Amino acid sequence: MVYQLQFRPYQRSFVRSLSTSHGNWKIREGIIIKLIDETGTIGWGEIAPLPWFGSETLAAALDFCSQLGKEITTETIFAISDRLPTCQFGFQSAWEAIKHPQKVTFNLNFSGLLPTGEAALHTWQQLWQQGYRTFKWKIGVLPIAEEIAIFKKLIQALPNEAKLRLDANGGLNWETATEWLKISDNWQIEFLEQPLAVGEEKLMLELSKNYSTPLALDESVATIDQLKACYQLGWRGIFVIKPCIAGSPFHLRDFCKENNLDVVFSSVFETTIGREAAFKLAREISHKNRPLGFGIHHWFKEDEKTWLASLWKNL
Repeated sequence: MVYQLQFRPYQRSFVRSLSTSHGNWKIREGIIIKLIDETGTIGWGEIAPLPWFGSETLAAALDFCSQLGKEITTETIFAISDRLPTCQFGFQSAWEAIKHPQKVTFNLNFSGLLPTGEAALHTWQQLWQQGYRTFKWKIGVLPIAEEIAIFKKLIQALPNEAKLRLDANGGLNWETATEWLKISDNWQIEFLEQPLAVGEEKLMLELSKNYSTPLALDESVATIDQLKACYQLGWRGIFVIKPCIAGSPFHLRDFCKENNLDVVFSSVFETTIGREAAFKLAREISHKNRPLGFGIHHWFKEDEKTWLASLWKNL
């Protein structure tokens, strides 16, 4: 089957710079793709690279799209290299949207992403009023003593029914991770995400056996190959999966279902196009009803529907 192809790069500015142990992020860049089959049916897809998480760069994705011309075949879509995981996801999701159109029709719960530092102490209240009951707070950005002091204020301010996730983005070492886990055990944190850097999975496996707070892998399982490697290593804890950068949605679906993984789906600040494809996977794979890490709407300046309408008008 041959499909007509159109694509367009985009840029979206964050309301405030997103600070993690990887640095500061001010603008989300990606590509919207549009496939049209011989009957005129349209499938939308999104390529949302996150190179510091292990995906290809935006330049590499644009180069790939530009080389395709105005048409692409089914064979080409399913032959995209594993070195281009976000292209795999974007094109295969668009193909699936044509072949198996399906809207997510069940209610989803989300965790709201708090800003780093003291800003979290007032932002959680706004998100609570919007209906969020689970929150994620990034650590490993400020000096640990400063972050722990803020953490104690935050955890004491949150209502009893609230849940809190901590995300280190690989920014801790053994000593600081141990310190955070001792504190987390006292406050019933839902889980601590990626305390140590990629490559230190054996140490995180050891940490997971020493404390009651569950650990989750994130950067260590950014792609399907990494996910498989960590599973083979013996990891049976939580896997935080960012579908838009993981690679083929078909391979991801099969592996997670075959091995009954404890999965939390999470955002890479994609648009509603990428989210819909991710939600479709979550419906099939997520079995422990953990809130999805897609509570990120408040991080962008413009209304998404208006912004997307403006972007789509020339496609």
